[in-house]
Amino acid sequence: MENRRDADPISFLSLFAALSYGIASMAMVFINKAIVMQYSHSMTLLTFQQVATALLIYVGRKTGYTRSKGLDLQTAKRLLPVSLFYNANVAFALASLKGVNIPMYIAIKRLTPLAVLIAGFFAGKGRPSTQVTLSVLLTAGGVVIAALGDFSFDLFGYGLAFVSVFFQTMYLVLVEKSGAEDGLSSVEIMFYNSFLSLPFLIFLIIVTREFPDSLVLLIAKSNSFSFLVILILSLVMGIILNYTMFLCTIVNSALTTTIVGVLKGVGSTTLGFFLLGGVKVHGLNVTGLVINTAGGLWYSYAKYRQRKSRPLKLTPDIEAHRK
Repeated sequence: MENRRDADPISFLSLFAALSYGIASMAMVFINKAIVMQYSHSMTLLTFQQVATALLIYVGRKTGYTRSKGLDLQTAKRLLPVSLFYNANVAFALASLKGVNIPMYIAIKRLTPLAVLIAGFFAGKGRPSTQVTLSVLLTAGGVVIAALGDFSFDLFGYGLAFVSVFFQTMYLVLVEKSGAEDGLSSVEIMFYNSFLSLPFLIFLIIVTREFPDSLVLLIAKSNSFSFLVILILSLVMGIILNYTMFLCTIVNSALTTTIVGVLKGVGSTTLGFFLLGGVKVHGLNVTGLVINTAGGLWYSYAKYRQRKSRPLKLTPDIEAHRK
């Protein structure tokens, strides 16, 4: 009975983390698409998001609203790869949205489970089941078919999205490892991630010559109320998405985070045909997206059955979220 009472809050936290990440992730796709349609300097936008995140957590810690620990040099060294992979993922994802429509962007991002499974295989986690393998292949096949019928096909944008999948896989695996082994909360990982990323991002916006052009454009657009609303939404949702993503990965697993991403993609794909410019409908494109979505759902079901067949285990790092 004691174990059952202990498991209830753990199950609730796991469900809350997954649902909140799914909702935030779906909203963020459309907000990012809307902002890059008006403000193309994606690296500067990401820098703003990280500054806002670091300042919010710092002020929260100083005022007692968060109980996260201060900076530790050894922890910062361990989390530096997480920060680099995270920012590379977001930067390439934002850049890809300039040339890739939302349904195709989501279809490509659904390849993340394939990359996570490959990374897990080479890390010694074993070979995936037949159902998982077939579902991942179906998802990948759907991307190819959909791309053949994409009227707005942009090779450069597709390439950026595929690179984003690689970096997303790396940081998901590293976040799961760092959160479980170091006992860090999601807020603490967020702060380290934002703080460590700033020198890297500032260097990039200078080298790529986004700055000072990005600042000039921002000042010029500051008179537009609609732009300011989208910009503020982007900053706020960036913080919420980071928190829920890290929370979901630590409380559940990297695989759970990717499954939630696949499931929320069903709604995002449907809305993407109509919102923010929509998509020109082609038979191959729609067929490929349906196949891609079916593969993603099959994959999620296969992993759910696989997990249900294992003995129940309590999440070992759950105490990190209670301190």
